Amino acid sequence: MASAASVPEVDVWLLVREHPAPLQGATRELAGALAALHGPRFAIWHTDEFVFGVHKGRLILRTLGGADVPVPKVVCVRQIPGSMLHDREVTLLRHLERMGATLLNPLDAQLVCRNKVWQSQELALAGLPVPDTLSYATAPLEGVVRSPRLDTPCVVKSVGGTKGRQVFLAPDTRMLRDVAGALAQETPHLFQEYVSHSHGRDLRLIVVDGQTVAAAVRTSSDGGLASNIARGGAADLCLGRWPEAEELAVRAADAVGLAIAGVDLLFAPEGAYTVCEVNAVPGWRPGMTAVTPAITDCVGRRLKAWKPAE
Repeated sequence: MASAASVPEVDVWLLVREHPAPLQGATRELAGALAALHGPRFAIWHTDEFVFGVHKGRLILRTLGGADVPVPKVVCVRQIPGSMLHDREVTLLRHLERMGATLLNPLDAQLVCRNKVWQSQELALAGLPVPDTLSYATAPLEGVVRSPRLDTPCVVKSVGGTKGRQVFLAPDTRMLRDVAGALAQETPHLFQEYVSHSHGRDLRLIVVDGQTVAAAVRTSSDGGLASNIARGGAADLCLGRWPEAEELAVRAADAVGLAIAGVDLLFAPEGAYTVCEVNAVPGWRPGMTAVTPAITDCVGRRLKAWKPAE
């Protein structure tokens, strides 16, 4: 990264997690493609490299060493929404937007995708198929799991979980009551309809600017509920195999406001699909060769459309 004495003005950033997290997989691939296209007009920044605020009535962004940092036209965000905190990463992204940067994806859409209940709200309001879902605010969890309208079996998830973590199948209310005391209390959970037809498999689709550019059937390696690759699942690339699913993925991305989305669909009976969740910072498999070019094209379109903040 540039020295504190001179931070050059660039057009495009890739904003990634704090040090020492290395660039991996899809993020590393995207970084290389953006660097090749934009050269010295591209930079990678980590979320822990800044201080920001207001100075003499003007929004400022600086390095830890005190150098002013010019805000770029486009920021491609690779900070995982599930780990973002309102008082930290979210505030930085909001600051960048207020200083005139175009975020991919927009902050409002990332916030929706950060919370699985918020997602369900937007998807349902858009008329898309979603599993029946129940959550809570400040009600005690022990009371929630005794609700007579809580049907089992159900899938239990943390509202902010990622990569298939903090997800399990509760076969009956007795198990729910037994485990309620062991679940984290600081983060709410949701209780979601169990789509048995899709147990251990789902369909991951990558959508960029209204087009599905990659798809894969993900299958659990051990017969468990979660099929995420991060949990050891296998992936079979399948773009074009299920056009109805690809169209549904585009509608789901649009419903939550994402330009770049990873949409997870569950297989329902009779050839139907249900939207499981939508991800604002999707990863993709090495064989999904159309994804990186689609994202770099998306960045290019935002650059052409960018206008200075008034």
